[in-house]
Amino acid sequence: MRIKTIIFQIICLLVTVTASAQTFTLQGRVTDENNDPIEFASVSCLKQGKMTMTSLKGEYSMQLHSADSVVIKFSMIGYKAKTRILRRPRGKQTLQIVLHSDENQLGEVTITGKKIETGQMEDISKDHLKSLPSASGNAVEELIQSQAGVSTHSELSSQYNVRGGSFDENSVYIDNVEIYRPFLVRSGQQEGISVINPDMVEKISFSTGGYEARYGDKMSSALNIKYRKPKKFEATASASMLGASAFIGVSNKKVSWSNGFRYKTTKHLLGSMDTKGEYSPTFIDYQTYLTYTPNKRWEIKLLGNISDNHYNFTPEDRETKFGTMENVKAFQVYFDGQEKDVFRTFFGAVGITRNFGEKTSLSLIASAFNTREQEKYDIQGQYWLTQTETSENLGVGTYFQHARNYLKAHVESAKLLFKTKYKKHDIEGAFTFKKEKITENSVEYEMRDSSNYSVPHTGKDLYMIYSMRAKNVLDANRIEAYVQDAFRFTSNNEKTLYTLNYGVRLSHWSYTKETIVSPRVSLGIIPAFNENITMRFATGLYYQAPFFKELRDTTTQNGITYASLNSKAKSQRSIHFIAGFDYRFRMNNRSFKFTAEAYYKALGNLVPYSVNNVKVVYYGSNESSGHAAGIDLKLYGEFVPGTDSWLSLSLMNTSMKLNGKSIPLPTDQRYAINLFFTDYFPGTDRWKMSLKLALADGLPFSAPHQELESNVFRAPAYKRADIGLSYRLLNNEGKQRKHIQLRNVWLGAECLNLFGINNVNSYYWITDVTGGQYAVPNYLTGRQINFRVTVDF
Repeated sequence: MRIKTIIFQIICLLVTVTASAQTFTLQGRVTDENNDPIEFASVSCLKQGKMTMTSLKGEYSMQLHSADSVVIKFSMIGYKAKTRILRRPRGKQTLQIVLHSDENQLGEVTITGKKIETGQMEDISKDHLKSLPSASGNAVEELIQSQAGVSTHSELSSQYNVRGGSFDENSVYIDNVEIYRPFLVRSGQQEGISVINPDMVEKISFSTGGYEARYGDKMSSALNIKYRKPKKFEATASASMLGASAFIGVSNKKVSWSNGFRYKTTKHLLGSMDTKGEYSPTFIDYQTYLTYTPNKRWEIKLLGNISDNHYNFTPEDRETKFGTMENVKAFQVYFDGQEKDVFRTFFGAVGITRNFGEKTSLSLIASAFNTREQEKYDIQGQYWLTQTETSENLGVGTYFQHARNYLKAHVESAKLLFKTKYKKHDIEGAFTFKKEKITENSVEYEMRDSSNYSVPHTGKDLYMIYSMRAKNVLDANRIEAYVQDAFRFTSNNEKTLYTLNYGVRLSHWSYTKETIVSPRVSLGIIPAFNENITMRFATGLYYQAPFFKELRDTTTQNGITYASLNSKAKSQRSIHFIAGFDYRFRMNNRSFKFTAEAYYKALGNLVPYSVNNVKVVYYGSNESSGHAAGIDLKLYGEFVPGTDSWLSLSLMNTSMKLNGKSIPLPTDQRYAINLFFTDYFPGTDRWKMSLKLALADGLPFSAPHQELESNVFRAPAYKRADIGLSYRLLNNEGKQRKHIQLRNVWLGAECLNLFGINNVNSYYWITDVTGGQYAVPNYLTGRQINFRVTVDF
């Protein structure tokens, strides 16, 4: 019996040793809420001291020892960690894990993981929206303006040029709905509040070219904004000398509701300009975003916006000095009259989505945009233009400007959107019907009296230097459709990753009876020899489908210009050729990314235009062709540990042929350098500094009301520095809260236009009786101090 007992114990010991030595394979995939792979997520078994990272496709595999229970942890910066317990695992075990983002997991100084981008849309971090020093108050657009390939020449404007394109060549979407801007705005002072509310933004995606078929009929860029769904009660209130804002978000298991209110006034900022007077601009905006999810099959979204912008101005006097050190001229004006502008817009969208499982959905999205605009001014100025060295009067006279411009517009649309994922394909298609109606009634004229002569002076007739009348109605329908596929595949034993996006877009407009077809394709490659490199190539045929502005053609009779709509205008065309290179690296244990992109755009059927401040005036007919070519460079990363900064350089050359003459495009910016730098005081995260620098080449210009071929001058370079300093007065981030209480309190101070540089945005032209003209620069805002307080609940 004793021998049997000993043998039995030996057998048990061998079984135990064999079981403990048995191993198993754990494999699977880690994704986010959108079923997109999470690269470089950690998969670890702490008890066994083993860990691995997910691949670029989110996949992982590791060998582990079997036991009664094996604890596996899945984690990634910016996501909530998950733990899974395996009971006596054997053979091959598969775990598919979904990690959910955690906005409160990281402090404000921690860098979150960034998804590797293989397409032409770049995800731009929204973390800097609150701390960005801003003159316009439109933080998202100012963030876009600092990107490579993007330029602006007015801190008062939210509009931007991309790779030689005009302001009107940029498409903007919020949650799959195209956004429209007011039509009559002619200066940055009038613009008011952008439709994009930075407090409500979840994700910013931007492309400077080669973008997908889903993004409209514009030639230059695509900006896609995704609004966020609050997961619990949250609120933010902010106030400064330039305005105020408030945000409230609530949610439960089925409903999430965001509300944003903004008020803006640029009274103090405009007071730093040369033209003195009573500035009384008031801009008010309210937005709501509601999501209702009764179950996994259905989702209903509602987006609404009301914007009421008033720009009232009573000028008093102006004194501007310009020229060189040896040749200084002084321009002095005394004013009578006033300007009163109103831009009132309403926008709403509702979407219903039916989910057929996790990979397929069908959405019906209806939207409506309505704007009522009026621009009214009667301003008389009596001026003196003097040579300061000799006190010689170069020009003495009077000018009178008059406008009564009224416009009403509404656009309604219905969009049917289908999405599905099949194996390695992400397929998407949509059909959209739009109804557009615009009514315009405009009268403008300008009189100049120099040295007792009305200009232009013939000796017999009396003419205004400029007189325009327009009475137009546009009533048309538009049909749009697209289909595209994102195909991800591998080669070289699954070590080289390819992302191929191809699609085609179709559009027909009843007004011009034109049908356009726009094929687009892009390819991203992460090579096997280095997964830190991404090579990108894109091409496509992009059209600028004509709308109200492009159709306005002018004819002059007896000194009066009449604006009418040209129903024979064709879509402008741009063929994109793009090659890009991304390199991700670490230096001093900090993450960086270097991006280089070369492009060439072949332009055809161009409608020539001129730009004055932010007003684009088109010829109304297709008269030219041209090109835009250049290279954009950007270095992004932790210049200072714990926070992001970037430096960009853009070089560009443009040209168009007009009436047999080759001239640069009106937006020909040959170079641009932008720096956005953030830092924290050593040893603390309470003090934060943000610095924004811009140096951009001046644009071509000529005297007003002349042909573009006379653009022989170039404005001085745009140079600007803005700096902001924030102090975190209270920090309850991450603390458990049973009731509503303060989470953060930030105090901020900004110095806008730090060096007080006189940037030129446009010119006022003085004409003497001999026909000689003097370009008097219209300077933008001077140095301005702004204080701000932000409270988070």
